[in-house]
Amino acid sequence: MKRAYLLIAPLALAVLSACSILPKADPSDVYRLPSSQASGQGSPVAWSLRLAKPQTSEFLDSPRIAVVPQGNLISSYAQSRWSDPAPVLLRNRLLDGFQRDGRVTLLSTDDTNLQADFELGGQLQAFQSEYRGSAVEVVIRLDARLVRSSDQRIIAAKRFEVHQPINDTQVPAVVAGFGLAGDALNKQVVEWAVQQGNTAPKR
Repeated sequence: MKRAYLLIAPLALAVLSACSILPKADPSDVYRLPSSQASGQGSPVAWSLRLAKPQTSEFLDSPRIAVVPQGNLISSYAQSRWSDPAPVLLRNRLLDGFQRDGRVTLLSTDDTNLQADFELGGQLQAFQSEYRGSAVEVVIRLDARLVRSSDQRIIAAKRFEVHQPINDTQVPAVVAGFGLAGDALNKQVVEWAVQQGNTAPKR
């Protein structure tokens, strides 16, 4: 037993020494998606809505803050990330937008198994900043689908695309640009979904 201990002890010390010289992970600044959207005062509707995370590419389905510096090259800002993957950020932002608007009061998300008259989801095609020569802008592109839950029929579909110019290429300014773009997208999607939901048959 003593011999075994004498053999194990140097090995343990070697492992601990190796751990101490491994490179440490770089710290990251974690950003929430900012919002300055005002609350509405519309009349409540009688139907319910579930918000689903939009499908997207493997690169965007992560907390990375995506940037397209040129052409078809997509990258991300170093030492900076979102608090959640982009599809979750957008879904939660839309949820907040509907809550602030006030017309659709019966809301849920795909994280729960609650029944709803309609589901709003789609495909997130772009959620990134893009360089146009010396200028930079935030681009959010969402192919939205409103689906009737009773038979999974697509009631309406529409592409929404927002371009928000940014005057500063530093990450905090880029994040602020994402917030403004998110506000604009929110307003358009909420208005469209309420209009479609009001005119579509529930069954």
